Amino acid sequence: MRCPFCGHEETQVKDSRPTEDGTAIRRRRSCGGCTQRFSTVERVQLREITVVKSDGRRVAFDRDKLARSVAIALRKRPVDEERMERIVNGIVRKLEASGEADVNSKDIGEQVMEMLKEVDAVAYVRFASVYRNFREARDFEALLGELGEPK
Repeated sequence: MRCPFCGHEETQVKDSRPTEDGTAIRRRRSCGGCTQRFSTVERVQLREITVVKSDGRRVAFDRDKLARSVAIALRKRPVDEERMERIVNGIVRKLEASGEADVNSKDIGEQVMEMLKEVDAVAYVRFASVYRNFREARDFEALLGELGEPK
């Protein structure tokens, strides 16, 4: 693994441990060139997934982009990082289990909205407002009407 600080080719693994949900291995590494320390995360990837955008473009699925979108929606909400990680892992597992190599970006967005709706209503509305490209206040009103009364 190349050092992200100096680009040195050889790094040494100092510590390895599974993540709390057991879906990845976190490795603590040290660079042989500059002696800086950094962490890497290793995950199982069952298959390559291609995302088909609404304009027809095809791009490789980017788990980090999905994680950033979920994190932005949940920013300053009472949801811990472990829960966010479980949300992202759940969506990725569904995509991989579908058996499809090509997935529409719309399907991914709908899955994110489903998960956020269960976890946090504010995050759900935040994500939906961007995903569905809200332009007017009545767009929010319609979405809030879908949420129904608070429990």
